[in-house]
Amino acid sequence: MASRLTKVPDFENCLLRLLQELEAELCWDSSQLCEDDDLSVDELKVYTEEELVGMAMKEAFMDQNIAENSQRAGGGGAESSSTFESSIVSLPKTNCTDIVTINNSTTRKKRKAVQDSYIAKVEQLAMIKLKQDEDKAAARLHSFNCKINECSIPSEKTERMKSLRSTNSAKVKSSDFREHIAVLYPETVLCVETQEFLVLGLQTLTELRDRIYCLTDQVMQKAGEHDPSGYFLIEEVFYNDMRHPSAIDYSEPVLDWLRNSKDEALEKWECIINGELQQKQRAILGSLSASHLPHFKAIDMHKARFCDLRFRLGAGYLYCHQGDCKHTIVIRDMRLIHPEDVNNRAAYPIVIFQIKLRVQKCNVCSIYRATKVTVDDKWARENPCYFCDYCYSLLHSSDGYFLSDGSPPYNDFLVYDYLHD
Repeated sequence: MASRLTKVPDFENCLLRLLQELEAELCWDSSQLCEDDDLSVDELKVYTEEELVGMAMKEAFMDQNIAENSQRAGGGGAESSSTFESSIVSLPKTNCTDIVTINNSTTRKKRKAVQDSYIAKVEQLAMIKLKQDEDKAAARLHSFNCKINECSIPSEKTERMKSLRSTNSAKVKSSDFREHIAVLYPETVLCVETQEFLVLGLQTLTELRDRIYCLTDQVMQKAGEHDPSGYFLIEEVFYNDMRHPSAIDYSEPVLDWLRNSKDEALEKWECIINGELQQKQRAILGSLSASHLPHFKAIDMHKARFCDLRFRLGAGYLYCHQGDCKHTIVIRDMRLIHPEDVNNRAAYPIVIFQIKLRVQKCNVCSIYRATKVTVDDKWARENPCYFCDYCYSLLHSSDGYFLSDGSPPYNDFLVYDYLHD
């Protein structure tokens, strides 16, 4: 699956516009909430159980005091006091024990009234607490800033969630780079697959090429035939690496062939685009629409930045070097940089995945890494056969077995250096 043609600036403009619209919408919603008369700050406050118990106790005693004060303010205070005193005097035989009993009865009634009021207040505040918990759960469900409590999640799920937070994140030691160049926002990060790299939109294609690892480069350097030339072919454009004085424009023969052999080039292009079956249908029916050759052109690689490219996300493009060593590259995705990314431009492109190469051991001792490989070696166990330096010398050099005339027992075989990472 590949996207339509796009560019990094178009992506940045679209994304920033969406962020601005979202921010404006959120600000409008918050202003509407502030203007709502029914919304109270006290209703948003979440009380603890201790606070609710204290509030219930305080309100219960407050209600009791208010009731008593209202009775006294209505004239019942003095009258009741005088009535109470006259009733005590009028009693024929009243002792202190009876008076204490009357006072205790009055105290129990007051205590019972306070207790009933307290229980009612507790039940009322408990309902408020329950409503607050329900509102809190609903707000957490729909909040943008809802954070998951990792302590309540099993360890296996926690580790899995941590691994999914940022699939493109990479860890780079700051000590690996002598200079630090801050990345300015907004900056786009692209994920490019050859191995797998994170590159910045303002970086050139040559910066990516210099980080691509290929064993063919080492082999050609070892043979003394290293070629600094190379190109990327992305959407009808050849990006040639012409930095070295001896570099060759690989795209020139291709462009010459397109100009001088248009019929042949068009036929091959139709086979690529339409396939063999549609070509046969066109030869019989002649009803298929004619194809047109794309307008290929060439640009120096060191002058092209990723933000200048027109490309399709998910589409396969070509990287060619060392004559005919070809790789498929894919721009998998792009996004704005975020705080978890490395904020040092000198660290990019960052390798986030690379296939681990299998190291071949010596076929003789099976202990040491192979450094030589022989072909058509009649004394070797396998063909081709891999040797470490020691095992190879025992059989093929002066430290090994020789004939009486001082010559090696045979030399009718091919030997190469075995290169590994």
